[in-house]
Amino acid sequence: MRANFLTDALDIVVTMPKIYKPGKVAVVLQGRYAGKKVVVIKQFDDGNKEHGFPFVIAAGIESYPLKVNKSMGAKKVARRSKIKPFIKVINYNHLFPTRYALELEGLKGVVSNDTFKEVSQREDAKKEVKKLFEERYQSGKNRWFFTPLRF
Repeated sequence: MRANFLTDALDIVVTMPKIYKPGKVAVVLQGRYAGKKVVVIKQFDDGNKEHGFPFVIAAGIESYPLKVNKSMGAKKVARRSKIKPFIKVINYNHLFPTRYALELEGLKGVVSNDTFKEVSQREDAKKEVKKLFEERYQSGKNRWFFTPLRF
């Protein structure tokens, strides 16, 4: 009876719910960008030829905009509102999902799997991501995403 129960339990295939969908905000746990927030652009649940593990292509903020107040001039505000982005292929194990999502339709066309093959393509993609992030920051939407984590 017991052996039959074990074989029945092994036949069950458990599928995990998809946590990382495009637009989902996550926090990087390992590596150079540990503690930084990223937006998932595309997810690969089964990996591919180059990467044999589940991963996401993500765009994040390397250096966050600084605090701004009323007494600052326009030039200083512009300088302090700059965002330095990064794009990266990140293993699922090195990400922590959040409850937040960011709707950036423009990112899907900018960054793809082929973007990482050439340096010039990567730099162009980073410039586009920077422009999109700065527009989003200036509009005042998704304030949480543009503030650094404090821990």
